[in-house]
Amino acid sequence: MAEGARQLVEVDGRRLRLTNLDKVMYPETGMTKGEVISYYAEIAPVMVPLVAGRPVTRKRWVHGVGTADAPEHPFFEKNLAEHAPEWVRRGIQHHSDGDKAYPIAGDRATLVWLAQQASLEVHVPQWRFDATGKPANPDRMVFDLDPGEGMGLAECAEVARLVRDLVAGMGLEAMPVTSGSKGIHLYTALDGSQTSDQVSAVAHELARALEADHPELIVSSMRKSLRTGRVLIDWSQNNGKKTTIAPYSLRGRPWPTVAAPRTWEELEDAGLRQLEASEVLERVAVAGDPMRAITDASHGGPLAQYLSMRSASATPEPMPASAWGAASAGEPRFVIQEHRARRLHFDLRLERDGVLKSWAVPKGVPESSGTNHLAVQTEDHPMEYASFEGTIPKGEYGAGSMTIWDSGTYATEKWRDDEIIIDVDGQPGGPLGGAVRLALIRTDGQGEKSSWLLHRMKDQSAHPERVEEARNPVGRVEPVEAEPVEAEPVEAPGAATSVSAGSARSISTGSTSSVHRVGPITQRPMLATPGTPGMLAGEDWALEWKWDGIRVLARVGADGVRLLSRNGIDITSRYPELADLPAVVRGEALLDGEIVALDADGRPDFGRLQRRMNLTKLREIERVAASVPVRLLLFDVLEVDGRPVVDEPYRERRARLAGLVRMKRGVPVEVPAPATGSPDEALEESRRLGLEGLVAKRPDSRYRPGARSSDWLKLKLTLTQEVVIGGYRRGIGTRTGRIRSLLVGIPGDGGLEVGGLEYAGRVGSGFGERELDRLLAALQPLEQAGSPFVQVPAADVRDAVWVRPELVGEIELGDWTSTGVARHPRWRGLRPDKSPAEVVRET
Repeated sequence: MAEGARQLVEVDGRRLRLTNLDKVMYPETGMTKGEVISYYAEIAPVMVPLVAGRPVTRKRWVHGVGTADAPEHPFFEKNLAEHAPEWVRRGIQHHSDGDKAYPIAGDRATLVWLAQQASLEVHVPQWRFDATGKPANPDRMVFDLDPGEGMGLAECAEVARLVRDLVAGMGLEAMPVTSGSKGIHLYTALDGSQTSDQVSAVAHELARALEADHPELIVSSMRKSLRTGRVLIDWSQNNGKKTTIAPYSLRGRPWPTVAAPRTWEELEDAGLRQLEASEVLERVAVAGDPMRAITDASHGGPLAQYLSMRSASATPEPMPASAWGAASAGEPRFVIQEHRARRLHFDLRLERDGVLKSWAVPKGVPESSGTNHLAVQTEDHPMEYASFEGTIPKGEYGAGSMTIWDSGTYATEKWRDDEIIIDVDGQPGGPLGGAVRLALIRTDGQGEKSSWLLHRMKDQSAHPERVEEARNPVGRVEPVEAEPVEAEPVEAPGAATSVSAGSARSISTGSTSSVHRVGPITQRPMLATPGTPGMLAGEDWALEWKWDGIRVLARVGADGVRLLSRNGIDITSRYPELADLPAVVRGEALLDGEIVALDADGRPDFGRLQRRMNLTKLREIERVAASVPVRLLLFDVLEVDGRPVVDEPYRERRARLAGLVRMKRGVPVEVPAPATGSPDEALEESRRLGLEGLVAKRPDSRYRPGARSSDWLKLKLTLTQEVVIGGYRRGIGTRTGRIRSLLVGIPGDGGLEVGGLEYAGRVGSGFGERELDRLLAALQPLEQAGSPFVQVPAADVRDAVWVRPELVGEIELGDWTSTGVARHPRWRGLRPDKSPAEVVRET
């Protein structure tokens, strides 16, 4: 990606522009700004609860941190610039030189925006803003253990244990954080009953007491001359005007170290050291968040209001142990409850960020699109409320009976502060009538007690609209109230019409007998060779967008359709919405294309497609297809009416394809328009649209089934790699009984039989809980005694479980190390459509 590249992205419904993603922020390791942003996006679930509600002071390195020999100098920034997005929450602090507006990082989008500003370090105080916008009392106490000359982490760990034992006598639990710099931070949760001055005074007295007992090891004075050979207990960061590096924040040091929460067992390790970003991500994925105990014990959190309005001894309503909530596994859930309180009304609740966002709807869900009903937002509810039915006693908040009217899962098309569009799946035969598309539009106020309109949208099988190219590399259906019409192709670069999530509810499943009346498919797709823009110089090339999906050959006949994956597996039954291909293809044909699933902005999303790829049971396919519909994007043709056309030049085959396929409402199939302009211009456009890159094809090239040819070159913007799984490491902590990380490789020269399996690294991030279960089930039958790799580092051999190298997956990575190991790999998913013999190293 070019140094000045820009990319428009959406993070949890917030739109922001990312720039200079390839700028190297940590020259010693090569970590780029894009990787910094990725780190903050991935660590957000555990970091946000620790910084939410607090004013953020940023330490910015706009030119990167430099090297150990030539460090770059950062600058602190407190005030929020006027150009900051309006959705970034602000908190006002009074200073002697005037009021300052600070950002509040209460969501993942704000953390990503801070990272985009090159705010490598995030500093926060020990207090939060209260409901009135004023600084509240601190909800935690912190001790900064700073080693003087001649001291190190081992001595800091010794002092940490002394502090832990002392505060334990006060009924407080301390949790350690290796600071990412030199020392250790210790946090204890408070109940918010003391002011910052009071907490600071207590911390000072504790530090003095420990110094008196251990004068040879500890110093509590800030005088630098007294620190040599001792560890400073810095108690002063409890002052209401001071800040501390936030747990999970990066540090602006030569290496991308992190203020990393640790366990007490780790502090016993003689090899204790500071951790880097990739290690922290893997640890959290494997073992969860050690700071959760502090988060849960601190006052505040999205459920604080809910908890403050109820008493466990007075109401049967669920009372969660934490005010921060926890997301459920699988698809987001919704529930509509009939609430017979002073007046009958309905409560609509949608799972979001680990809680149920809630609205009181006096008249319930509209029965048709002709009316809108008032909805008033209420406090967030815990996830346990999704199954609550019972009677709330008289005199308690919300007194009356509560029953579930309908419930199920939902898919999000849009979620913004003032507009929400969702597709809900109610209970079969339930009062909603199954699948319904709803919109919530805010009309007045913000947060609790804000007024919204609840609208039931018309069923829209497919109504493509011409939309802004920058947002829609593949066109997206926006909510409209006109009747569905026959779709026409959209000829904007990369644009194509898409079927709405709602229309996927009525997909045609097709009968097996009808499907298999078409002939077999004996060919395999032609494959592209990795390339660079420089390889296109001096020649004419036809340019296509590179789609992030599953390659498929589709045989279409009058009696049905057959779909074959790249490795020859019949996947027809997995994509029932494509059973109507004969309705859009003129005559019989064998077609080449890509099955994709689209994100909320109409871009192909491989992670989303993963939810469909491994499903084989019809009921499960139909359920997931409702929220994850697919499209078939066609780009070549091998046969027409039983006659091969593979020897025709690409330009003629492409013209044939355009004449073969016509758009039709309700059939998610199309021939996307080609990329235009020079290769550099098209690649930049692909980057702007958020696509994977380009495929360049020689206009006069023939189609060579099953061959990988330099007549087709793939130019990728992001570095992805197909890998063969050769083993895994057993999970610990929250992943006990599951997979901790995968050990992956790439066949050497000559394939597995000749070159063996070359080790490509350990992959421990990017997994969903369900995917971990599926992976373990798939790998256990393949377990074997010996390693399939040519060579594996000793650190990864110790607890490895080896498997036969038969499963192929895909990873995303920052780069390759000099030893051929992936740097910062992230799992993208299994590739059941590919075999180990097809895996080659991308360059």
